[in-house]
Amino acid sequence: MSPFRSPHKLLLFIVAVAFLLGVLQVGLVSIAFDKLGLSQQAAFLLLFSSLAGSMINLPLFSVRAEQPPEPPPLPTFWPVQLPPFTGRTLIAVNAGGCLIPLTFSLYLLLNNPLPLFDALFGIAAIATVSYYMSRPIAGLGIGMPVFIAPISAALVAILLNPEQSAPLAYISGTLGVLIGADLLRLKDIRHIGAPVASIGGAGTFDGIFITGIVAVLLA
Repeated sequence: MSPFRSPHKLLLFIVAVAFLLGVLQVGLVSIAFDKLGLSQQAAFLLLFSSLAGSMINLPLFSVRAEQPPEPPPLPTFWPVQLPPFTGRTLIAVNAGGCLIPLTFSLYLLLNNPLPLFDALFGIAAIATVSYYMSRPIAGLGIGMPVFIAPISAALVAILLNPEQSAPLAYISGTLGVLIGADLLRLKDIRHIGAPVASIGGAGTFDGIFITGIVAVLLA
């Protein structure tokens, strides 16, 4: 989750695009999507839809929240401006970090011979890992080490279903992070004083986008 709603997100978007173009040069992302059965055109569409969608937070509702004990630790070299805290936290859903991965996971589940039990078990396993490895950050949102979820998702997928490990790793990783680090952490939002908490937020470069790509590569 992330409260960042500022013009600086445009800079984040540009940096993310530059990074992804560099990754695409060595073919890693293309390899990952190829393992998921996507054409190059479909892979690019999904990739840049996710990036563009990361700029869109759709408001859902607001909850009363406590003032954070101290200002969040922001980088001194990049002065991100947070919205003023008003005693309430707006809960939103991020298009690129939540809706698109959710839709693509459903597509993979319906278009691959993947047992429902394997998918549910994988999602539950990564959700558990994500919940216990994530932590509330005062004034900001929920944070989690980036590579914990993708490595866990790849291992679970390989152990559960080696023949369908790539789609299973993506589904387990992305939905597991959404459930464990976002939805199950909603109860903590009232206590961190974040102006905005976005489900699947911080762009698609929080745990969700990286989890999907890295988990598929490892699987």
